Amino acid sequence: MCGRFTLSANVADLAARFMAGQTAAVEGLRPRYNIAPMQKSVIIKNEEPDALTLATWGLIPVWSKDASIASKLINARGETVAEKPSFRSAFKKRRCLVLADGFYEWQKSADGKSKTPMLIRLASGEPFAMAGLWENWKPLDAPESEWRSTFTVITIGPNELMSPIHDRMPVILPRGRERYWLNPGGGEVELHDLIRPYPAQLMHARPVSSRVNSVKNDDSSLILEQTQANLL
Repeated sequence: MCGRFTLSANVADLAARFMAGQTAAVEGLRPRYNIAPMQKSVIIKNEEPDALTLATWGLIPVWSKDASIASKLINARGETVAEKPSFRSAFKKRRCLVLADGFYEWQKSADGKSKTPMLIRLASGEPFAMAGLWENWKPLDAPESEWRSTFTVITIGPNELMSPIHDRMPVILPRGRERYWLNPGGGEVELHDLIRPYPAQLMHARPVSSRVNSVKNDDSSLILEQTQANLL
């Protein structure tokens, strides 16, 4: 799964990197080093491909009676995303880019008694887009002002870098295919072709502070590399 990620790049750099000229919705965005489910983060919707916008992590399908389902839908398995009732409509009509510059997974020790948090980034250090789905939802009979945007991150089996760390990883879209994910102009087969592990040789992983375990901690010290000595 993907349960925490980072987005520390500033708005201007994100707008330039992802060709998004509309940034009003995210002005004042601060660097984030421990984004967790049920928190807001930056996405680009297929309906507004030139706009950075905020949405809450944890998908709420439009047919859901209440918001409690969101905590169960922070990830969508890429192998079944087109068929599952919670995701199939969004997969066809409401895809998004989930912007990040790193994500965390917890690697089990050899004896299975402890876990080390690992920060995984692109080797280049640049921001990237995870394949996502979005929905707009509001409680039944609530006023129009209560519409909220939510999203989920699509995951897939691990590449060679990730396999010793975790059995799933987010789908990271190649830079040249991000716009295709939003507006393919083709069919379902082509979208499925993008749901694959990112090349391991273009990624990097390092151990980081166990302070990331708490969602209350969200500062730049979380992403500093930890030696075995400071992990003990």
